[in-house]
Amino acid sequence: MSVRRDDANEDAVQAYIYGYPLVLMETSRKTLTNVDKPDPITIRAPINQFGKAENVPGPAFKGVVSPNVDTLYTSAWLDLAEEPVVLHVPDTQGRYYLMPILDGWTNVFASPGTRTTGTGEGDFAITGPNWHGSLPEGVKQLTSPTETAWILGRTELKGPSDLPAVRELVSRYTLRPLSTYGRGTYTPPPGKVDPSISSASPPAQVEKMDAETFFSRLAAALRADPPAPADAPMVATLAKLGIRPGQPVNPDTLDQATAQALNQAPAEAQKRIKAAVAAIGEDVNGWRYATDLGSYGTDYLRRAATAWQGLGANLPEDAVYPLTFTDGEKQQLNGAGTYTIHFEPGRTPPVNAFWSITMYDPQGFLVENPIDRYEIGHTAKPTANPDGSVDLFVQHEPPAGSRSNWLPAPAGDFNLILRMYWPQQSAIDCTWKPPAVGRAS
Repeated sequence: MSVRRDDANEDAVQAYIYGYPLVLMETSRKTLTNVDKPDPITIRAPINQFGKAENVPGPAFKGVVSPNVDTLYTSAWLDLAEEPVVLHVPDTQGRYYLMPILDGWTNVFASPGTRTTGTGEGDFAITGPNWHGSLPEGVKQLTSPTETAWILGRTELKGPSDLPAVRELVSRYTLRPLSTYGRGTYTPPPGKVDPSISSASPPAQVEKMDAETFFSRLAAALRADPPAPADAPMVATLAKLGIRPGQPVNPDTLDQATAQALNQAPAEAQKRIKAAVAAIGEDVNGWRYATDLGSYGTDYLRRAATAWQGLGANLPEDAVYPLTFTDGEKQQLNGAGTYTIHFEPGRTPPVNAFWSITMYDPQGFLVENPIDRYEIGHTAKPTANPDGSVDLFVQHEPPAGSRSNWLPAPAGDFNLILRMYWPQQSAIDCTWKPPAVGRAS
């Protein structure tokens, strides 16, 4: 049966948007596990092993955009096809941490940590969709809908002097196959490096894929990472386009309209995904405020745009990250101006863990400054006014008087991210709103 060209074109674009997060996750997994041993700088590690950061980033760090200076990262890519993997976390002695685990479609399906499981010692068996068995006593099951899973853990860091304690704690986070659980010390095997796997950034790799490569990668990934039941209509669309789990896409076996539609889909789909990035969240006093990430249902465009913007978004219950490029008058933030962020008494960001505001240049990197301060609110505690209100001073030159509330800005343009870990309900439902960045000059 032939397919109408207009219908095929739209179907192919929707198929790309639907499959983009899965292809990006699989590309990321292959690229970031293509090492023989864990690397604390890039936090890459072989499959089913942790890569553990040993330092917080500074201005020289260009590994990822908008780096976090409040926590140390731990990252692990999991392949659950053969057997479950057991995550062990030690007693953190009250220190905040979270271990969100994403499935192959970028949905957070579990988030062990302070909010959900407390700070005591714990063992969690991460099981694949086809595993059936029993677990040792005391091991909690976390079922992944896909054989691919990604842990992107974060452990609170209270400042430079706290670094040794956090390193020691993070060193005791472990992963091991279930078959080795309770059998003494486990030493993971060295990884295997495949020289044919590109070291380029995964998003760049996916963006350059032609249609045949992209849709064939999607078809291959569908076998290990099955679609959700709610995706049945999209699965039918994929089949109509010749995209079936485990089968390479061969344009020569498709009718002309379908083959042409698939070939044209990447450019149009990427255009729509990039445009959708700007629509993530709501405008709240100049801050881009999103509280619907980490779980996407059938909103495939929002899921793809989030993955495109920055893979690894948390559930809002774990963290909310409002972002702003402008002041309250909708003017670009720039070091030529001086700005104040004013919190009324009792109206600092409502969190159960901690909050901070971090400074970035237009490329999303930290800004060198004379006091080595890249965030304020958490590791740099601001001083309250006599009435209990708090004023943060965001400017290039130091403010008159105390510097305790100064967040140094570059001479040129910049942007700010407000991070709220374990936000209270008022931050999630936006009954609390971040104040606009006020421009004084």
